[in-house]
Amino acid sequence: MIERSLSKKILSMTKSFPVITLTGPRQSGKTTLVRWLFPDYEYINLENLNDLHAVQEDPLRFLKAFSSTGVIIDEAQKLPELFSYLQGIVDESKQMGKFILTGSQNFLLLEKITQSLAGRVAVFRLMPFGLCELDQAGFIQENLDKILFTGSYPVLYDRDIQPQDYYPSYIQTYIERDVRSIKNIGNLSTFQRFIKLCAGRTGQLINFSSIGNELGINYKTVSSWISILEASFIVYLLKPHYKNFNKRLVKQSKLYFFDTGLLCSLLDIQSRIQLNSHYLRGFIFESFIVMEYIKMRYHKGLVPNAFFWRDNTGHEIDLLLEEGENLKAIEIKSGETINSDFFKGLKYFGNLSRLSKENLFLIYGGLKNYKRTAAKVLSWKNYREIAES
Repeated sequence: MIERSLSKKILSMTKSFPVITLTGPRQSGKTTLVRWLFPDYEYINLENLNDLHAVQEDPLRFLKAFSSTGVIIDEAQKLPELFSYLQGIVDESKQMGKFILTGSQNFLLLEKITQSLAGRVAVFRLMPFGLCELDQAGFIQENLDKILFTGSYPVLYDRDIQPQDYYPSYIQTYIERDVRSIKNIGNLSTFQRFIKLCAGRTGQLINFSSIGNELGINYKTVSSWISILEASFIVYLLKPHYKNFNKRLVKQSKLYFFDTGLLCSLLDIQSRIQLNSHYLRGFIFESFIVMEYIKMRYHKGLVPNAFFWRDNTGHEIDLLLEEGENLKAIEIKSGETINSDFFKGLKYFGNLSRLSKENLFLIYGGLKNYKRTAAKVLSWKNYREIAES
């Protein structure tokens, strides 16, 4: 069992909330984590027909039976009526942390929670392993391409299975199972082509019309399908920062994939050697760093505070972190050799925003940290120092 960073936060919230909800992508380790944290709780999986029918017969009796002893309900969104009963039970029992709900479909689960359990539930998101979790467990070496190609899904560190064998099956299962349960999509082959088109645009501004034109579908369909990928934690849309610094800004979001192993599979990259020379390697690395920060926030029980900045003349900052009135600007470059051009965007933004050089960072593909005149330079292995600075 690799220790998850979110564990302490979940346990602390069981003292303050009657219901704990854990959502995240399929096979990110949600069930493993909650069964490890709550070994004495009854475990019910609503994807198991026997469990589902048993709960459906008498939901009220089922919930009352565990109001004091505790129960884990896996894939809780499968039985929406359960949430209405749960509200009355937790209000009556006044017990904290006795109901643990998990689910892989974010908006289906959270929509039902906000309708029935507002103020009674603490919501957490568990992503595949973060770099710090793998590092503490001794899995991180110094081969960046191997890490990017492998990705961070727990099964790849638990079983003797190769990324090129795992991800195609994961993608197929996701399309056939989850997509159909979220939305009635008539042509699944078009949806699969859509995901691959999105993979080719990782780290770039998302243009719904452009994608729609390539697939022969309309703008609304593309928007709807992007929402499905977001709800299933396949992609993340990084929003532009709202403060304009007297410049006209782009309004589109940038598209990233949560997991670079999955991303490589969608791009038909078959080995880390092939990745090394791939034309999208820089964007894949950028996706890796941005998502590592997002995962770090989620695994602390926090919402992301990340944006990007780009004006209409092409000046850009890859990642802006907003901490109250304080901003940190981060440029992300995959090269191992530091080039003076790497600092151009940081210098421009620093002058424009009058941001202190202490808040300017460059994360690159090398292994050493440096202090340069223009910014602090961090290795990809040390990205966490941004949050600590």
